[in-house]
Amino acid sequence: MQSKLLRGTFILTFGTILSKVIGLIYVIPFYQIVGKYGTQLYSYSYVPYTIFISVATAGVPLAVSKFISKYNALEEYAVGRKLFKSGIVVMLFTGIAAFLVMYSAAPLLAEMSHPGKKDMASVITVIRAVSFALIVVPFMSLIRGYFQGHQSMGPSAVSQVVEQIVRIIFTLAGAYVVLKFLNGTIVSAVSVATFAAFIGAIGGLIVLFWYWYKRKPYLDQLLDHDKGTIDISLKEIYKEIFIYAAPFVFVGIANPLFQFIDQITLTRALTDIGLNKKLADVAFGILNFESHKIVIIPVSLATAFSLTLVPSITKAFVENDRQSMNRQLNQTFQVLLYLTLPAAIGLSLLAEPVYTAFYEHDALGTQVLGAYAPVAILFSLYAVTAAILQGINEQRFTILSLLVGLLVKLALNIPLIKMFETRGAVLATALGYTVAIIINLIVIKTFSRYQFRLVWRRSLLIVIFAGLMWAGTEIVYKFLLLFLSPASKGQSVLIILVSAGAGAGIYFFLGLKSGLVDRLFGDRVVRLKQKLRLRT
Repeated sequence: MQSKLLRGTFILTFGTILSKVIGLIYVIPFYQIVGKYGTQLYSYSYVPYTIFISVATAGVPLAVSKFISKYNALEEYAVGRKLFKSGIVVMLFTGIAAFLVMYSAAPLLAEMSHPGKKDMASVITVIRAVSFALIVVPFMSLIRGYFQGHQSMGPSAVSQVVEQIVRIIFTLAGAYVVLKFLNGTIVSAVSVATFAAFIGAIGGLIVLFWYWYKRKPYLDQLLDHDKGTIDISLKEIYKEIFIYAAPFVFVGIANPLFQFIDQITLTRALTDIGLNKKLADVAFGILNFESHKIVIIPVSLATAFSLTLVPSITKAFVENDRQSMNRQLNQTFQVLLYLTLPAAIGLSLLAEPVYTAFYEHDALGTQVLGAYAPVAILFSLYAVTAAILQGINEQRFTILSLLVGLLVKLALNIPLIKMFETRGAVLATALGYTVAIIINLIVIKTFSRYQFRLVWRRSLLIVIFAGLMWAGTEIVYKFLLLFLSPASKGQSVLIILVSAGAGAGIYFFLGLKSGLVDRLFGDRVVRLKQKLRLRT
């Protein structure tokens, strides 16, 4: 089971990280094509879209994977197939309904974002352009959930990557053609870029259809071994799915809701303290698009863990295998912290050259990214702790924790923005997520009887290693600044490669020498060390 968890996690992790990296790299040419104003428009449309897409899919991938994993463990394979057949139709109607609602609500969403009267029509246009993707994505999410419920992570990983590649090619090519060859406006270019979400979804859907064609004979064979002792109606199926899915909706929209609070409060709060509207809009773009795109990369690991963890923990929970569940939880928390902590620290430390390399040299961008990077650890922990609650059937508490976290964010956002400007919004997000995570951890300890002792001990070791990595990276970084400038794109890339390489080398060396890497990643590291002829 441990090996299967790691294998599925690595497949989804690789696919998700690759998808996120591709999604990050494209912002470099996209920023050069549409500029700061274009990225502001893009952000105004994408935050509401992310909320709508989370509600439209109703937490389907994770809810369906949990449902199917549960009944597969009972060898009731026909129940999952029954859900799949009816769910295809349901999700198609859900997607169309979500599209119509978002398209119609575009003026209201634009007004809530306070873009200014002259930009109102532009924001409405880009919001409506991105809404078309809602027709396809829910349908696609059901198929991904079905495969994940059968412990098959490859289709989701490959379809995510293909969806991202198709979307980005269309985004960049479309925006460039509109501006350079058709003499179109920035609004038209950004509208084409947001419509690319629909085109990308079509690409991902084609991949899933191909996997379905290849895997259907195997899935049909499972039906031959169906016990057939459970006769469950569609009404009962969807009732169970709704119970699973409702918390997933809240988990899915957690980050967009925190961003949406910034979208409706940041520019207003900044203008209230004397910042002019144009600079306030720039700050919004830096926070909600430019910095967020970079910070979200380490979080992709948590997303992959969430997708893999739910069916695995559900299976152990249904079979009442506490030992297996505790082992999975131990491994998950430790691997998550081992990978996300150094990434967040390094990103914060190298904020200036990183921001310059991706966009341009900007003091505000550096400040915001440096403050925002560590919050990636909280994003990751929230995603994984919420997924664990799903696995132990205490998903109702995910709603409570998120609502409390959002209330903290909402209550503190404007006061903190007025005190610390844009970094105040980052601090409010961190405090909101911290409260939500604490609630989740208390619930996990209470209802699963899981002991955190091993995780706390290993976490202390990981923090010490991360601190030594930070010190080494800082020394290398300061040395490079003696003859390289983070104001130059080319020199910034060199600074990042050398500094991050040094930090990663220190961190990995400490992990190897202490044996921590062996304990976390098992046989894979042993084989790697044998290949490299390193001593265990």
